[in-house]
Amino acid sequence: MSAGIQDFVIVTGIVIKAEPIGEYDRRVVLLTRERGKISAFAKGSRRPGSRLMAPANPFSFGQFKLYAGRSSYNVADAEITNYFEELRQDFTGAYYGMYFLEICDYYTRENNDETGMLKLLYQSLRALSAPNFENRLVRCVFELKAIMLNGEFPGVGAHDGLTKTAAYTVDYIMKTPVEKLFSFHVKEEVLQELGRYSKKMCKRIMDKNFKSLEILENIDYNET
Repeated sequence: MSAGIQDFVIVTGIVIKAEPIGEYDRRVVLLTRERGKISAFAKGSRRPGSRLMAPANPFSFGQFKLYAGRSSYNVADAEITNYFEELRQDFTGAYYGMYFLEICDYYTRENNDETGMLKLLYQSLRALSAPNFENRLVRCVFELKAIMLNGEFPGVGAHDGLTKTAAYTVDYIMKTPVEKLFSFHVKEEVLQELGRYSKKMCKRIMDKNFKSLEILENIDYNET
């Protein structure tokens, strides 16, 4: 039975994962404003000329028109407002972005209010695409804010050994709305300190091996 108009669901979100299914289809995972993290099949999206070929790729942000199947959603159409092409064409930026997508996939749940994480992801990808913002700083901000949004940030203690400037920066990240987060720069020594602190927090709280992180660690090492 074909889907009627009343059966369609419109969601605003971003593709955080995509995998091939069969010969021509993809299964995508969307982080959405309305329904949290949801899975959907993009049937025929791997066929040449399919209108879903580009939208069914990671980083695609916009509106997705879905209809419910027997066990999952299906993508009927999509209106993409940002493909983040700058990241797709930049090896370093792509791996930073893929790492952010993995964290979102790890943290978010279906039917949860994931508006904060969606905003953080979108603004972080925009910052990665901006030539005047340091990727390593974007990473620190994303990691720490993601932990904070999920209510797992323990706060900065004396035992953390942060300098006054680094501690102030962490406090700023914690208290500043996502939309205004990427409006500052720090000196190299502070950035390195933030990087060590953020890495320690992620290891303590997330305790998960992300596929893109090993490559990203090598990129960060070569850039410092």
